[in-house]
Amino acid sequence: MAILAPEKGWWQKKVASDEKTWIMFAAVVALALFVLMVGWHLLGKQNPSYIVYSTSPDEFYKLAQANWAKYKVGEEAGIPVVQPPPDADVFVLASTWKWEPVLVLKKGANYKFHVSSMDLLHGFSIQPVNMNFAIHPGYDYVLTFKPTSAGDFRLMCNEYCGPGHHTMIGKIKVED
Repeated sequence: MAILAPEKGWWQKKVASDEKTWIMFAAVVALALFVLMVGWHLLGKQNPSYIVYSTSPDEFYKLAQANWAKYKVGEEAGIPVVQPPPDADVFVLASTWKWEPVLVLKKGANYKFHVSSMDLLHGFSIQPVNMNFAIHPGYDYVLTFKPTSAGDFRLMCNEYCGPGHHTMIGKIKVED
């Protein structure tokens, strides 16, 4: 807020030509950046699009349990280990301070992740891949994912969700 009010009639004063040049330059740069952002999203494939469905935590949990039972290959510390075939739907569930299941995926295969939260806002982040999404309860976020390198990856929650937030780490194993 200014200390002094602007003088009356300031809006009707002529703008100097050098100021007009800078205003036009700023407008052109802003429009160019807007066009580049849209183009980068559509053509650059850097910002993956996703589909969102409305659901209830109970309904999503039932779908996830059925999916995990179908592709379960073991258990790790009480969490199911799931190995879906390529092009399959993969259900990932965030709940207070844990991710379920542990995923075993094939390098180069496409997967359709269904991600939801049972209780709070969580962040879905695959590290060291730079994927990052906010996950709200009551919604099924459908993300397409294609692992391009083999190895162990971590699912991290990047939205503070309480005192156990730092322990909320899941696993994805990608095999050749």
